[in-house]
Amino acid sequence: MKLQALVFAGISSLLLLASATPLDAKTLRYATQDEPQTLDPHSANLAVTNRLLSNIYEGLVFRDKDWKIVPWLATSWTQPDARTWRFKLRTNVKFHDGSPFTADDVVFSVERALHQFSQLKVSVQGVERARKVDDFTVDFIMREPNAVLLNHLVFFRIMSKTWAEKNKATIPQNYRDKEETFSSRNANGTGPFMLLERQPDVRTVIVENKNWWNRNSSERGNVSRVELLPINSRPTRLAALVSGEVQFVNDPPTQDIPRLKSNSNIKVVEGQEARVQYLAFDTSRDELLYSDVKGKNPWKDIRVRQAVAHAIDVEAIKLKSMRGLSVPTGTIMTKFDQGYSADADKRLKFDQARARQLLKEAGYPNGFGVTLDCGNNAPASDICPAVTAMLNQVGIRVTANIMPVSNFFPKLQRADTSFYLLSWTSPTSDSLYTLQSLLYTHAGGSGAGASAGDNNYSRYSNKDLDRLIDQFKVETDMKKRDAIIREALLLVNRELPVVTLHRQIIPWAMRSNVTAVFPPNGTPYFFRFKIQ
Repeated sequence: MKLQALVFAGISSLLLLASATPLDAKTLRYATQDEPQTLDPHSANLAVTNRLLSNIYEGLVFRDKDWKIVPWLATSWTQPDARTWRFKLRTNVKFHDGSPFTADDVVFSVERALHQFSQLKVSVQGVERARKVDDFTVDFIMREPNAVLLNHLVFFRIMSKTWAEKNKATIPQNYRDKEETFSSRNANGTGPFMLLERQPDVRTVIVENKNWWNRNSSERGNVSRVELLPINSRPTRLAALVSGEVQFVNDPPTQDIPRLKSNSNIKVVEGQEARVQYLAFDTSRDELLYSDVKGKNPWKDIRVRQAVAHAIDVEAIKLKSMRGLSVPTGTIMTKFDQGYSADADKRLKFDQARARQLLKEAGYPNGFGVTLDCGNNAPASDICPAVTAMLNQVGIRVTANIMPVSNFFPKLQRADTSFYLLSWTSPTSDSLYTLQSLLYTHAGGSGAGASAGDNNYSRYSNKDLDRLIDQFKVETDMKKRDAIIREALLLVNRELPVVTLHRQIIPWAMRSNVTAVFPPNGTPYFFRFKIQ
């Protein structure tokens, strides 16, 4: 308790110093467990990083509060022919450093997003290159048709070409190898907020961009400064919220929600995020890493993967680990995503006896040992022990390896794992992003096919699934496209390269004088926040 008191006192001192802002400024102090891993807009595709960068960088299109696609840095678009999209750009837009936004920046950002180090290739899915027509017109030349290109472009971030060239940041940071670059520590977008201060693991401060082109938007709130404070301790985060030291927490522990709701000074906003929690298996190696099985890989046998599915009691996880804040699911897609199929949203029932029988049939009557890699962020750190206990009960002797997120993701990206727990959301709200990124045969970092298997850390490979993804990727008839997606999702449901658990209901906790809109991607767009 003394240590926690000292930590909290230190945070309080920092906040008192940080609050020395003009009296008319609306400062939002935001506590979160996770720390953004980079500021490079085309490097790591990580949720906490995306949440921050979505407030700094912008794309050609955006989603309004009703989740409809609306013009943003592009004012309009046409398709002169089947392989060309033409975008008319907004004039009089400035980057945070004061330089003008033009077609040159769009062309440069497309090239950068398509680079082999980029994990954001899917944001320009199907695009071969961009071509400047004039200063405020740009063509996207398509390598292949993409019926939902606008969905993907919501996730496309535009960077200043001159700024990148000046600071030797023309290619994305190699996040996988933990490269440090100017763009990983600094930012220069066109968005509603600009970076003021960056102290990794201490705080990140963004302030209102007073020259923002959309400053008079009817959606705009009144927050002029956001101080992001990574506070790893759950009790300390909530203590800071309850005391008023911070005003917003995006990841309150689920077990504390009833107590927060009973506090008249606290408001809890709950929304169903388009995110799925799942388990994934190394199905590629002939001998499983971090296991007591030698000379073979149990996960290659579908009966073993089925045993895992039968061993998981998702209702118990919902009740005990999630405190009711989850919706059990049998598919990797959500109802918010184009191509979602209710037919594929079915899971194997909880049946420990059947799990043991399947292990016996697969040649593991006494089970086997394996390590489960998990991040230390919520709710994974609560789910991981629950899954471990359930699998141990059927004979799969799991050792939970819960580690800091800063170590967890690089470990996965090196494919240095045999079994892991992860969650996934599609910022494009389309099935292609998820299926191509998570389950398409890994392209080996070549970038071939734009994000082909970029996040397929288990190295699962199925030629039939690849073929279906390739088909619906270029299908322009939406009815036919959805039918192919359904077939792909049913295949995944049968083969179980992943075992899905649930979609999370996300609670945001805030002081009662804060108003926030929860979007399906769970990103706090601070320009919409209001403080009374």
